[in-house]
Amino acid sequence: MTELRWSVPSAERLNELLAAPPPLGLRAGPTQRTFHRDLYFDTPDGDLHRRGATCRLRFGVDDRRALALDVAGVAQCESRVGELEPRHIFGGDAEPARRLRAIVDPGRLVLQVELEIERRIRPAHLPVVPVPQFVLAYDTITARVGGGEGPCEFHELAVSRRPWSVIPTARFARAIERRYGVTRASADRVARTTALRTAPPSLARQTAVLAVAHGRLALCRSGAALRLPLEDGGGEDACRRAMRRAFGSVEGEVRLLGVVPAADRGVAIEVWLVRRLRRDLTAVPPGALQWFAPQDIVARVGSPVLRDATTLSALAVAARSELVPEWSAAPLVGDTAADRGTTDETSRLTLSELRVPTLPAKTLDAARPAADQFINGFLSALEFNARVLALAEDPGTPLLARLRFLAILSTNLDQFFMVDVGALKHEVATGIVERSPDGLTAAEQLDAIAIRLRPLVARQYRCFRAVTQALAAKGTRIRGWGELTPGEREPLERWFAADVAPVLTPKALTRAPGHSFPHLGDRRLSLAVMLRDGPDGPVHFASVECPPSLPRLVAAVAGGAVPLESMVRAHLSALFPGREVVEAHAFRVTRSGDIQLDELGTASFVQAIADELRRRPWGPVVRIEVERTMPPLLRELLQRELRFEESALQSALGPSDVYEADGPLDLGGLGELAGDAARPDLDYPPFTPRDPFAGERCVFDVLDRGAVLVHHPHDSFNASVERFVAEAADDPDVAAIKLTLYRPGGPSRIAEALRRAAARGKDVSVFVELKARFDEELNIAWAQSLEAAGIHVITGLATLKIHAKVALVVRRTAGRTRRYAHVGSGNYNPDTARLYTDVGLFTADEGITEELHALFNELTGSSRPPQAAFRRLLVAPTDMLDRFLALIARETEHARAGRGGRIRAKLNGLADCTVIGALYRAAQAGVDVDLVVRGICMLRPGIPGLSARIRVVSVLGRFLEHARIYHFANAGAPEYYVGSADWRPRNLRRRVEVITPVDDPAARARLARILELELAEPGAWTLESDGSYSRRPPAS
Repeated sequence: MTELRWSVPSAERLNELLAAPPPLGLRAGPTQRTFHRDLYFDTPDGDLHRRGATCRLRFGVDDRRALALDVAGVAQCESRVGELEPRHIFGGDAEPARRLRAIVDPGRLVLQVELEIERRIRPAHLPVVPVPQFVLAYDTITARVGGGEGPCEFHELAVSRRPWSVIPTARFARAIERRYGVTRASADRVARTTALRTAPPSLARQTAVLAVAHGRLALCRSGAALRLPLEDGGGEDACRRAMRRAFGSVEGEVRLLGVVPAADRGVAIEVWLVRRLRRDLTAVPPGALQWFAPQDIVARVGSPVLRDATTLSALAVAARSELVPEWSAAPLVGDTAADRGTTDETSRLTLSELRVPTLPAKTLDAARPAADQFINGFLSALEFNARVLALAEDPGTPLLARLRFLAILSTNLDQFFMVDVGALKHEVATGIVERSPDGLTAAEQLDAIAIRLRPLVARQYRCFRAVTQALAAKGTRIRGWGELTPGEREPLERWFAADVAPVLTPKALTRAPGHSFPHLGDRRLSLAVMLRDGPDGPVHFASVECPPSLPRLVAAVAGGAVPLESMVRAHLSALFPGREVVEAHAFRVTRSGDIQLDELGTASFVQAIADELRRRPWGPVVRIEVERTMPPLLRELLQRELRFEESALQSALGPSDVYEADGPLDLGGLGELAGDAARPDLDYPPFTPRDPFAGERCVFDVLDRGAVLVHHPHDSFNASVERFVAEAADDPDVAAIKLTLYRPGGPSRIAEALRRAAARGKDVSVFVELKARFDEELNIAWAQSLEAAGIHVITGLATLKIHAKVALVVRRTAGRTRRYAHVGSGNYNPDTARLYTDVGLFTADEGITEELHALFNELTGSSRPPQAAFRRLLVAPTDMLDRFLALIARETEHARAGRGGRIRAKLNGLADCTVIGALYRAAQAGVDVDLVVRGICMLRPGIPGLSARIRVVSVLGRFLEHARIYHFANAGAPEYYVGSADWRPRNLRRRVEVITPVDDPAARARLARILELELAEPGAWTLESDGSYSRRPPAS
């Protein structure tokens, strides 16, 4: 069947054609996707080409291989082949191989061109007769020429006429050209690839040069901004021109690292690596070129000094290339004689020396937000995870705690990909071009994330090896199956046969008839297996998933543990009888965790969220993790097949989404080993919290005398919050209990107390927020369980999350009604209460409890967000933002009037640009601002004229800092506040939050002491103006 082809200028235009109806009034049928890879061979001097012959080897996604030979268009033959390697295929018995050997010595054949064709096919049929008249194919061709050059990409529309069609081919072709405005493509894709490679440089392509010498990388300096040397055009000539312009010399070893496709940036960017550069120091103006250590560049990527879009794209290519090991701090390429004299000492800087001392005057206007005023939020989140890793790397941290920090980092990165990277990829896929407050597009942020993240992952696995070696020296080892003795294996063999083998399911990785490509579960540890049907048989691929219901680390008899995948790998032959297991490698895919909920159109939150949770495992893949030893063939197979998933249409995978692990995948499972109760000598010393309500008196009698501030876990959660709810449930004088639950965790005394209260006829109202990300299923179970106990359950508000941590008890005694409240920063969860630092205020203050009661009444009596005006409480989204801005403005006015001004706050995140602007204005007026921000912070401290009076520290340690405390000096009449809200847009604008004032002198003094200690904490990190962090020396 003859095929006609037309050139399509871009991937976007190809997608538009796919969505458009066919011409001539035809109707389009369903779309199918296929993929194949074509390898074209010839001799180095082009013997086949001169004879008019073409030799093509095709690989399909179903593991089928076919060899085709076309001689001058008159003698054509094609046959299936079973051999894997081209040299074996050319020497085989297939007819094309025999004919090929008659023309040329197959030993001289080399790969000339490789084409990867991703094809989307849809039939076109008459309106009333569903019989295809034509088949339209929308092809994306990724082409590589022999010699390892980077890929180029082009797009085509192909049409083939069915034999029974009533429409002539010529008529349909004319209609295609008139309707779509496309031109006929070259008949020879190989020639087109060669033409693209040999075409003269043009403005449609740029070349970025990455020069490396003495372990440092060269960047051009323009004021305070840095970028890679760049030249218009492509190819080695453009690379040499860029070298002459930047370094005054064209001498050096050059190699193409890769190409950033034009679809991503408007122009294609070739990224060239230069080593052994000979630089002419007299040809470049002093200071125009600087050499930086890779760790300095990685730490500042995305900051104001290093956010040029082209430079970010090029550095992202370099970050994933094995040719640039400096990115992961691997051993550097040897310092050879050719390298000497490449850089002068005056050009060697750290980026710390380039921190911007001042900003332009227009940027110093805090009333007008500008990109240079902000740190990128996603990169700030990665900085937080780098600090978690630093705790795992710290030899002063107990060994089991170091394991826990590694596990926490792994879990954090999973969620970072599921939420943040997934959101950015969705923006790119849907064409959203909105910039972040610091001025970066979604694509630029993804580049910056990739550059920073790969060295972080490499550090994570170096730390893992160091910690496991130290644990082995203490008698706790993680061992592979091959390291066990026969005696140690025997009980594990029995357990494997009884509990593991029955739940393992081998799945073929193929699209052969009768086999769909298997669904790869989200964050499920799996093995990709390469198999043969006998020693000389064809290669097949399969996957085996390690069930998440089984332990990640299996306890060994002689101590230590064995990774589950090591056991499964050792028993694969039993799953594939009659086949040879060639090799097997672990992999893991991460899918976007976002759920799309129509909150205004649903009749039931429970049902709507349950429906969305069933769809979440089918979300687009945003990351593929593979063992370092996995061969490229298997990596490409996984990446290619995952692109075919329907869900992947919104977020296409690419090489930048594959992350290599130099050790076991999913280090989150290390938490199992870190919980080893038998080795207290390897952990933090035991911790005993105090009882804040010590004595025989009931909680309500204590609160009648005054407020009580609790600071968990130093104050017992069990003896305070759980006791408060339990006594309310059992007290016959209590009439009502009202409570919010955001992440309540598993079974607890609070749940038991609420059921008792309902059984005793008390009025119990509980707000269970079903939209708490990744806890939705658990919270649905809570809501259903409490409802079954007769409790009035509210499952959320449309478009808002109820994030407030508040409880109210209404009690009638001695002829009067009293209300008692708890307003806190932490979840009503006993498990996290032992691990997180949180603050909470117990109070019977009539002003506070009356307003809290009014808020509860609004939430139970209406489906709208809260509308009432509050005088004591700060409630979001009603008035909290305005109240905080007023408090900051008051400090600003005090400072301007000469009364001084001071703001102190402890919070999890600072990302609201309006609040940041208010803090800048306060600092400009003379207010001292001291902030303890655990995680994301988009404010840039320490900039003269803008934020010189602002100091930001981050405290991490044994417990996760989770408290929110706010202090305003108020010219000698200080005010303190605690509650659930951070200074982030989601807390101030899209959630129900509660912050309460703290009036009790003892409670205020304790809050002041907490702030003083944490601002001076040894081992804390100080945020610099460029977004990097420097750590104070730990306590001796």
